[in-house]
Amino acid sequence: MIEFTEEQKKAISDAQEKFSSIKDNPDLLSESQLDLLFGQARSMNGWKDKDISDEMLHSLYELVKMGPTSTNSCPARFVFIKSSEMKEKIKDALLPNNVEKCMTAPVITIIGYDLDFSDHMGKLFPHMDVAPMYKGNVDMNLSTAFRNSSLQGAYLMIIARAMGLDCGPMSGFNNELVDELFFSDSNIKSNFLCCLGYGDPSKIFFRLPRLEFDEVCKII
Repeated sequence: MIEFTEEQKKAISDAQEKFSSIKDNPDLLSESQLDLLFGQARSMNGWKDKDISDEMLHSLYELVKMGPTSTNSCPARFVFIKSSEMKEKIKDALLPNNVEKCMTAPVITIIGYDLDFSDHMGKLFPHMDVAPMYKGNVDMNLSTAFRNSSLQGAYLMIIARAMGLDCGPMSGFNNELVDELFFSDSNIKSNFLCCLGYGDPSKIFFRLPRLEFDEVCKII
């Protein structure tokens, strides 16, 4: 059984009270707001000539970091590429059909995962020593890092949309080359890329089909 300090107990009580007050508030997201995040939102292939400030990226991360991960492991690492020099650096790692939409995007985000994430568990999960659970199991360490960085990358996309940005996620690049170029001095590996900016509607492709509820879901 986990033993919490009095300070931790108070923090838990305060969080429970705050959460209850939020959930009791009927002012939830409207249909139009949900439509903005999911229904009408599109993966972008072209961009308007409009920059994203460093302050906006800081604000974006401040919300991304609050999304849940296994044992609060927070393994994702984000590199926000804005400069022409760094865009040229990643260019050779991109598949040809992704070059233009990356080079013209205000920001290219590398979503990576740190295989040494457990080094931070003393801070992130202070009430229990879970670091050995990861350091002693290579497969679990890798699967936790990859799965949860994918989650955090998804949080980034949804929050970016909520902030009025558009996203262009992609897997079409050479992971090994990106790791060599950007993470050679660490144990971080690249997961996927996501361009951020203000999308150009004239370059949107037609929407591809989705699977229906009965094709992929069961209620049992």
